[in-house]
Amino acid sequence: MAAQAAATVSRVSPDAVERAVSALLKWRTAHSANQKPHLFDQDDDFVYLVLTQKKIPQKSRINAHKIPLPHALQDGASSELCLIIDDRPKSSKLTSDMAKKKIKSENIPIAKVLKLSKLKSDYKPFEAKRKLCDSYDMFFADKRVIPLLPKLLGKQFFKKKKIPVPVDLTHNNWKEQIERACSSALLYVAKGTCSVVRVAKPSMESGDIVENVVAAIDRIVEVIPKKWAGLRSLHLKFLESLALPIYQALPDAKLKIEGRNTDNGSDEGIKEASEGHGKLIQKKVASKKGRIHEVRYMDDEVGGQEDELATEDDDNEAEKIGNGDSMAEQVPSLKAEKKSRKLGGKAGEGEEGDKSEGKKVKKKKRGDEKLKDKKRSKKAKEQSGL
Repeated sequence: MAAQAAATVSRVSPDAVERAVSALLKWRTAHSANQKPHLFDQDDDFVYLVLTQKKIPQKSRINAHKIPLPHALQDGASSELCLIIDDRPKSSKLTSDMAKKKIKSENIPIAKVLKLSKLKSDYKPFEAKRKLCDSYDMFFADKRVIPLLPKLLGKQFFKKKKIPVPVDLTHNNWKEQIERACSSALLYVAKGTCSVVRVAKPSMESGDIVENVVAAIDRIVEVIPKKWAGLRSLHLKFLESLALPIYQALPDAKLKIEGRNTDNGSDEGIKEASEGHGKLIQKKVASKKGRIHEVRYMDDEVGGQEDELATEDDDNEAEKIGNGDSMAEQVPSLKAEKKSRKLGGKAGEGEEGDKSEGKKVKKKKRGDEKLKDKKRSKKAKEQSGL
């Protein structure tokens, strides 16, 4: 019980609501003084309570939540009210004449009784629907025809928040149901996180407006899911004014930065690791939902192992460097041997070429001598034949 009582306690200060209402009324007087007079009366002359939820509602609702107010928004004597009845032959035996007789006998503040069949036939054009919407301050309908009305009425009724309020006409307490609806604010839970409620009229006294706002807030919190835990913000405004905040929930503190412990021992271990290895080894901890990844340093034992590995690597590098020095001394001798080999190869190639050329010359000389011998033998034969 104590937890429920704490959950229903209002978190909105009445002083904040009073300051917001006084600021809005001052703005309205200044705005109306500078504005040109309107040809027609303004229907949207209300004080609006804008509520924002933290999450989108899982189920949207066509029928409005009735939020009781200490000061009624609609006065039955001065307001024009319209009642839509179900005259289908199979669903109801209620006729228009029967409804009018009951309204007159019980002094119910209804100015117009509209049959469903007449709504279908006479109010098909858009202009007719718009005139019907502007002709009355509030609409009531038999709860059995509520699912059929969105297509018949059109978007103008939804735009001006004049959706008919369901009434159970099978009961005899018509007057009680209608008066309770007139003295209540209608909360339509939309498909988004933002909803708007009419809570007062500027013609009311400042104190009455504040009472209506506070009462509406207390009742709305009980209707929405998770109550105060599901509410993000509340604002007050006129139709054309700025929205003045009267409540703002703190943001959800799900993101946490877990800092590293800065003890002396850990700092010394980090210094030794930085001197021995030259680099800090960072370890990423597995990601946690809703938290920033942590960055931690390795322990001292791992740092010692890294130091040993680093010294071994340094020794290997030193040996390589020493071998590099000896190789550097041997480089000039190797280069000289390569040059000599190249020169020797070229010289050998030259001698072989000279030998082959000498052989060719000798072969030519031998061939020439053989030809000369053949010529000489031919001449000798010729002379002996003669």
